[in-house]
Amino acid sequence: MAKLREMNTLRNQIFAGFTLTMIVVLTFAGVFIYGQVSALLRNSAEKHIQQTAVQANGRLDALLDQVDTLTTQIATNDYVQKLMLREESGIRSGFNERQSLLQIASSYMAYLSGIQSLELYTKDYRRLFPLDEINLESRVDREWIDAADAAKGRLVWAGLDPRQPGTVLAIRRISLIDRSYSAGGYLTVHLNRDYFVMNGTLSGETPRSGEYMLLADGRGQPITSDLSADDARSVLEQSGRDVLLRGEELIAVRQHSETSGWTLVLLTPVHATTEGISVLRTAIFVSIGIGAVLFLLLTLLLSTMMTRPILKLMKTMRGARLGGLKPNPSPAPAIASLEIRELNNTYNQMVTDMNELIRVVYEKELTQSRTELKALQAQINPHFLFNTLEAFYWSLEDKGEEELAGIVVAMSGLFRYVIGGASGDEWVTVRDELEHAERYLQIMQMRLGDRLNWSIDADPALADVPIPKLLVQPLVENAILHGVENKLGPGTVTIEVARSERPGFAVVTVRDDGPGMDEEKVASLLRGAEGRPSASARGAGVAMSNVQRRLKLYFPQAEGGAERDGGGGLRIESEPGKGTAVSFEIAIPNEEGNRS
Repeated sequence: MAKLREMNTLRNQIFAGFTLTMIVVLTFAGVFIYGQVSALLRNSAEKHIQQTAVQANGRLDALLDQVDTLTTQIATNDYVQKLMLREESGIRSGFNERQSLLQIASSYMAYLSGIQSLELYTKDYRRLFPLDEINLESRVDREWIDAADAAKGRLVWAGLDPRQPGTVLAIRRISLIDRSYSAGGYLTVHLNRDYFVMNGTLSGETPRSGEYMLLADGRGQPITSDLSADDARSVLEQSGRDVLLRGEELIAVRQHSETSGWTLVLLTPVHATTEGISVLRTAIFVSIGIGAVLFLLLTLLLSTMMTRPILKLMKTMRGARLGGLKPNPSPAPAIASLEIRELNNTYNQMVTDMNELIRVVYEKELTQSRTELKALQAQINPHFLFNTLEAFYWSLEDKGEEELAGIVVAMSGLFRYVIGGASGDEWVTVRDELEHAERYLQIMQMRLGDRLNWSIDADPALADVPIPKLLVQPLVENAILHGVENKLGPGTVTIEVARSERPGFAVVTVRDDGPGMDEEKVASLLRGAEGRPSASARGAGVAMSNVQRRLKLYFPQAEGGAERDGGGGLRIESEPGKGTAVSFEIAIPNEEGNRS
């Protein structure tokens, strides 16, 4: 496990990641290219086979057309038509007339070497030629005679003649031209099977080794084939593009002849169509191997170039940990990327800043220790201050100065409220906060006299709601300073605590009837409240900024106003001559509406 952790370096991660990516990419590319090119080669071979089959089928149709043309000429021959017309009229042909047909048949058979014999029959199936008394029904099955009648003069290809297995039989009805093409007799033709052998040279191409051609009639009987009879029948019994012959898979391309109804089958071994795929596979494997070796070498070089500056930086940082912050020399531009150079520069800048910070902190610590000593010497005990104010109160009480005694009590409570936070409790109740504001108003009324009037209107049910300490008094101070004191005549400050329109919240409002402000002044005041004025700044901005910051601190979700789940931020409503109202919202605990 420890050895594995030692090997888990950035260099090894980069090397492994690039290597894995290379393997995935090359494998995917190899498989994809192999599949696409294999399909292309196979389709090209099949297309070639299909073209060969089309050519062979065209040659077959040409042979059939020759036979059809020849038999048409015989059926329409004047002498044959005349002889058949007499037979139709009931006049039987004599020996000499029938003998004359031999010369006609011989002259036509000379044009086509594949014809073995021609036979001519009357309408009642008697044979006129050759010269014997054989009946048509004894030579041809009845179904082909009916087919010839249905064809009305067109040549019908019956296929292999079961009575003469070495020949192919075709029959056509002779139509009498002078009798409106009515049936006058029948012409049969027997052709040698070799006439239909086509697996030779087609369009100047030599058949490839292993290719076979098979011609079958309409009943699925092989007419001619390069295969044995059993193999031919086995192929014809199978359907689909791929057939199996003696354990070898072949591609079968079938062409159907519309003229004869026969089927031409061209067979090609599958391995012949994919003979170039093995070469392609070898080329792809060699290419992947060479690419993998080159990629691994380049990846190793690249990972070393990338990690060398980082390792150097790590060595410098370890030295800084042991003692002394020293900058790291910049890496050579040739081997360092922009990010690594920026990382090195950032580290050097951090070292410089930290050295400077250490110096500044040291000086600040020295100054702070001296300041704390002076502060300790000048510190006044808060209890001494409270006891002194208590002494003033009892002295004034004994002398009958009740008004001054009340002021002293108010000041004592005011200081105790402000200074008495040594316990760190920053939260008070609304009641405590209003009492503090009331003491402040009492003290300010002694200074302003009749110019200041004030009132506090709070919902008793909200008296125990928690509120951050010293939020209301700064707003009251602003109301007196910028509202009452800037007004001619008496002024009034009102503090209101009521439930907000939003469930689960209370709104605190400090209102004065001073001169008020226009919209621009209100906007400026709000912008100042969002800033951080210095402690020496004067005016409403300081109090507003402090209150706003404390609201954001204690109600972090309040930022953005009433749309959030916390209390509301400061709101200012003011019009010139109509006074100013500053308000904010606080959450009422355990009430529905403010729960997150």
